[in-house]
Amino acid sequence: MLTVQILAAVIFGILCGRLCPSAPIWSLANPITTWALYALLFLIGIQLGSSREVWREISVHGLKLLLIPGGVALGSLVGGAVAGTILRLTLREALAVTAGFGWYSLAGVMLNQMGYAELGALAFLANVLRELLAIILIPIVARYLGNMAAIAPGGATTMDTTLPIIAEATGNEAIVAAFINGAILSALVPILIPLLMG
Repeated sequence: MLTVQILAAVIFGILCGRLCPSAPIWSLANPITTWALYALLFLIGIQLGSSREVWREISVHGLKLLLIPGGVALGSLVGGAVAGTILRLTLREALAVTAGFGWYSLAGVMLNQMGYAELGALAFLANVLRELLAIILIPIVARYLGNMAAIAPGGATTMDTTLPIIAEATGNEAIVAAFINGAILSALVPILIPLLMG
């Protein structure tokens, strides 16, 4: 439902931009999105810091829990590099699009604010598609490849949007690992994209 609402908001925005391309209020778009992103990252930090379950699992399992987001990040970036050659993107462009790890709202806006409007639109669409595919694939992956493997398709969304699907598909076994995976990948997005785009 959240994905449908977000897509509806984007379509509504496109229509507003097409119908009133020179409205004075559009000049406020960049400052509003910048502060909204800061607020979003701050709230993710609060969510991570206040979750006792996450810190307990980290103390029990230690560095093993970092293998999942590390593998997901590496696999995503390698897949992005391969897809980039098909789409004739430069390596850094392909990696920057993929470095959203499914967090379409941040990846698209960041690239757009850096002056890469087309790349921002591609990042938005690619990461929305990743989330939609994750919703379909998580139960299938859990059934045939195991509960921990079911975390991978969701990328950064495993701490929020796809977490209930993972919980249902794995019988709650992978919830904490999924949350940690999503939190770490979400923290990497605002670091990796500017780093990759120089």
